[in-house]
Amino acid sequence: MWRIARLECAVQTYAWGSRTALARLRGEPVPSPTPQAELWIGAHPAAPSHLVADGRRVSLADLVSAEPEAVLGPAVAARFGPRLPFLAKLLAAGEPLSIQAHPDARQAREGFAREDAQGIALDSGRRCYRDPFAKPELVCALEPFEALCGLRPPGEIRELAQALGAPGLAREVAAALADPAPLAALLAALLRLAPERRAPLVAEAALAAAGSSDPALAWIPRLHALHPGDPGALAPLFLHHLRLAPGEAVFLAPGELHGHLEGFVVEVMASSDNVLRGGLTQKYVDVDALLRILRCEARAPQILRPARAGVTRYAAPAEEFALSALELAAGDAFASGPREGVEILACTRGALCVAAEGGAVELRAGEAALAPWAAGEWQVSGDGLLHRVGVPGGAATAARSAPTPPL
Repeated sequence: MWRIARLECAVQTYAWGSRTALARLRGEPVPSPTPQAELWIGAHPAAPSHLVADGRRVSLADLVSAEPEAVLGPAVAARFGPRLPFLAKLLAAGEPLSIQAHPDARQAREGFAREDAQGIALDSGRRCYRDPFAKPELVCALEPFEALCGLRPPGEIRELAQALGAPGLAREVAAALADPAPLAALLAALLRLAPERRAPLVAEAALAAAGSSDPALAWIPRLHALHPGDPGALAPLFLHHLRLAPGEAVFLAPGELHGHLEGFVVEVMASSDNVLRGGLTQKYVDVDALLRILRCEARAPQILRPARAGVTRYAAPAEEFALSALELAAGDAFASGPREGVEILACTRGALCVAAEGGAVELRAGEAALAPWAAGEWQVSGDGLLHRVGVPGGAATAARSAPTPPL
């Protein structure tokens, strides 16, 4: 089991999932019979991947627990204990996800302990903290992708609200932004609106934004149609609207309010399922818990762009994961170089062969492999795109077997 091995991964069929993106990538019938939202690649206990090798099928979570140093590597096991610290997903949004944020390490520990003390079961729909871990994230587009993330400056929000032509909402926004902590006050005011005030304000904004030439504001009526009267429909007013082209990425720090709108991405995160929601969902919404963890400061998202050729390393200030993309044409090969930790290798286009001492694994689009630390160095060849996930400092930079063009 200590060589490169194929992973069998679970597909999550959430209602917002696409019926085309994952199915098309994996060569399955389109449209799929049910929405396919996320392909989970990792060892999270909610849906662990399974290794298939030597005629055996073994849960990756069980394998990591039983042999942490052989799978993770001594350095990674010493830092994180007997658990895979990251989780990779192929996320396909056919409809918008909830407006949400995730906790940092301290908030996660405290929130997990608090809900345990309250007697909220781990599988309860009212549970916000399902584990005691932080959840930074990085999303990297496979196809055009739209999202909302990062709070706009107060002055920009005020101007947008006035220009929208919804006077009731403009008054609400102006009053909140007069507070000494304007962004925190605005989010509290809008997300805590009583139903009898919320419904007409959101409907007014949706009517005013109908046909808007502003790509962000044009989402307000679409969100209102999916979730009538939900204050999350106003998020394009106070969050930056982001469009990622294939290969572009953005890092989502703990406490950063965001919402995925539509598209197909590789999503890499710390292995956690802590989500605090503020709207645009049928799931449990706890506005007070969300406001408690938010970073209420204006921040424009920084788009991470791919290199012109070869290897792209996406800079993300997370200790749990690192992501790079390796683009190969027929005849190309990349070598991993010395490795100090575990890696997940996901083929996201074409067909690739990953080889190491002891064997090789053929991967088609939508398939993934585990490279345990004990497998040593590996090489990939073929014609396609590989997304490589490891732990910072746990894997050397990939080197091209032929001269690499300047990045």
